[in-house]
Amino acid sequence: MRELIYAMRFTGQAAPAYVNGTVLRAETTAPSLALTATVDEQGLTGWLCPVAGGEASFTSEVTFTSETAFQKSGTIAFGGGHRLRFSTVGSGYLDASADPARGRRRGPVRRSERPDHLQLLRRG
Repeated sequence: MRELIYAMRFTGQAAPAYVNGTVLRAETTAPSLALTATVDEQGLTGWLCPVAGGEASFTSEVTFTSETAFQKSGTIAFGGGHRLRFSTVGSGYLDASADPARGRRRGPVRRSERPDHLQLLRRG
C-alpha cells in the first residue's frame, strides 16, 4: 500500500440527529487544495491554497455518552468512489484545546488494521 499524505479543510454543518441532542450528524465538503509548510527564523508557518480538482465529502455521526466521552463513525468520500471509513475504538474522549478561545476540543487518531479504516483512540 502506498503512503498517502493529505490535508483538507472541511466546512459544513452539524446538527442534532434526534430530539434529545446526544447524537450529532455532520455533513461537510472540502475542495482540492495544496498544503504549504515553511520553517524559517519566525518558526513554522503553513497555509492551504485552492487548486484545480473536485471535492471530498465528510459525513459522520457522533453519539455523546457523557460531557467528554463519545462514539463516532463516518466516511470521507473522495472522487471515483474512493472512501475512507472511521470509527471510535470503544469510547473516544475529548481533552481541552491548545486554543480554548476558539472553543475546540481534541483527541487522538490512528490507522486501524483495516486499510480503509481509521480509529479514534481511547484516552489513557
